[in-house]
Amino acid sequence: MENAKQNRMKELVKQLKEASKAYYAQDREIMSNLDYDRLYDELVALEEETGIVLSDSPTVTVGYESVEELPKERHESPMLSLGKTKSREELQDWLQGKPALLSWKLDGLTVVLSYDDGKLAKAVTRGNGEIGEVITNNARTFKNLPLSIAYKGELVLRGEAVITYSDFEKINAEIPETEAKYKNPRNLCSGSVRQLNNEITAERNVRFYAFSLVKAEGVEFLNSRKVQMDFLREQGFEVVEHVLVKPDTIQAAIADFEKKIETYDVPSDGLVLTYEDIAYGQSLGRTAKFPRDSIAFKWADELRETTLREIEWSPSRTGLINPVAIFEPVELEGTTVSRASVHNISILRSLKLGIGDRITVYKANMIIPQIAENLTGSDNLVLPEHCPVCGGRTEVRSVNDTESLYCTNPDCAAKRLKAFTLFVSRDALNIDGLSEATLEKFIAKGFIHDFEDLFHLADYKEQIVEMEGFGEKSYANLAESIEKARKTTLPRLLYGLGIANIGLVNARMLCRHFDYHLEDLMKADTEELSAIDGVGEVIAAAFVDYMKNDANRERIHKLVGELEIEVPVINESDQTLNGLSFVVTGSLNHYENRNELKEIIESLGGKVTGSVTGKTECLINNDVTSSSTKNKKAKELNVPILSEEDFIQKYLGGSSHAN
Repeated sequence: MENAKQNRMKELVKQLKEASKAYYAQDREIMSNLDYDRLYDELVALEEETGIVLSDSPTVTVGYESVEELPKERHESPMLSLGKTKSREELQDWLQGKPALLSWKLDGLTVVLSYDDGKLAKAVTRGNGEIGEVITNNARTFKNLPLSIAYKGELVLRGEAVITYSDFEKINAEIPETEAKYKNPRNLCSGSVRQLNNEITAERNVRFYAFSLVKAEGVEFLNSRKVQMDFLREQGFEVVEHVLVKPDTIQAAIADFEKKIETYDVPSDGLVLTYEDIAYGQSLGRTAKFPRDSIAFKWADELRETTLREIEWSPSRTGLINPVAIFEPVELEGTTVSRASVHNISILRSLKLGIGDRITVYKANMIIPQIAENLTGSDNLVLPEHCPVCGGRTEVRSVNDTESLYCTNPDCAAKRLKAFTLFVSRDALNIDGLSEATLEKFIAKGFIHDFEDLFHLADYKEQIVEMEGFGEKSYANLAESIEKARKTTLPRLLYGLGIANIGLVNARMLCRHFDYHLEDLMKADTEELSAIDGVGEVIAAAFVDYMKNDANRERIHKLVGELEIEVPVINESDQTLNGLSFVVTGSLNHYENRNELKEIIESLGGKVTGSVTGKTECLINNDVTSSSTKNKKAKELNVPILSEEDFIQKYLGGSSHAN
């Protein structure tokens, strides 16, 4: 019997770790919050029953492992998880008659900020609780974060980086190829905060809400958490909404938060209760995983039983076809719901769904409808063999151990939307005013069939002006943006075409090699392209295949007739980095981001790659002594590791500008 319990514990640890890794490190979801909590509680019960806690149990480990691409740093003190309860009475008893702060438990990414002499000095993610990722440059782009504050001493605080539901809906519709990655604001926020390019972070409206003060020497806080929060607000920080409660007021306060969550725009998955008396809370110490001065309250999910009517298959611009469960309407958390995303084929199969099955549904975090359990388990669903939009064949593909259904037709109308979204994006033709929603409307009305049609929208001015959300001014702004887009560069055009494996960097590389002669580029064969340093057979083959297609060639020629393509004048004497390959990692001081430094290196004839090889001239890393993967590789291959300052002195003549 004991062996059976231990085996079950090992099985639970494995399942929970896989779910945590997918959710925190890979920004994807393989099980619902309800399922995770159920398995976690089962593991806790078995550990208490057996007295055994496995070394890799999620009950004694915290968070996710940091990814390799960002610099890492150890926290001065471990960042622990919180003990949790779903019982309001238990929360009241926990107070032990003492006052405490009750606040939102925000659902984003925890970040530690350090200020020195009134300036933001460092931002580090929670990481695995011991070691986090340094994201200082990204934090500087948080929409509501003060970069300078009045307090000039050393200040350390913790808070949550979040993306609001309203921003999530806008961003998710406009950012190409993210629907397969981001299923909720938390995942989108995590991916945004941990970007290598802080331009992307800036575009995604990340906000920061402070929830605790770690250090502020020389300030008298009167032993009060509330005074600390007031101090942070005085410094310009937005602090998490909180209220001071006592045993006789806590139930009413919880009820108030419960009402607010129905319309609260910031993702939250519960509440946090922290003793107001700082010294008392600190005197309680901590367990292996939890501090004893705080506890988390998670909303008890309201479950409703209903009947599954059908599975609706919803195609996307990436070719991904998402299953959506349609069920008999039920009342949940004050609203009527009748549909819930099933996310992917893996989750669909794990639920063993069949039409007519009795299922239970709930709202994750009291917001997003989800299927909790299938009470029937008929498991008789047949996956569609044809795309509901174009009728093309479908296939199941496994990506990161998650199975999903895809449309295989490259000309599917749903995919055309993706193609237009990329073509008008910032790094391509950069046409403002053409959101994905607007493009979808224009496609549906027959205004645009191919890229060149975008430059003839004046033919439909009368209809566009009458469309919802448009008018004379909106149309005039769009027309002006389209005219500006006519003047572009060849790399932008190539990137905007959406050729497989051709990003903006590869497009620049190809254009430089052929001296920006489009016809020469279009005639190039695989052998010639493969010989270009940094291109390789895969990219070369994709490019040649695209150019062999008569429809694609005709599309390009029509576009060229609409555009004024600028050809850069290259002075060979300025190509001081010609033939040299560099790798840039970590945060920078002299440049806004790594893209800025990359563009300077490329303008001087150099190349920036993502990995260190024997051909790398040097690795640029301000943390020269770090034990990161790139530093280790550079040392193995005897590739010099230079700080940003040393690189500027050696290769840029002491100036951080190209010219």
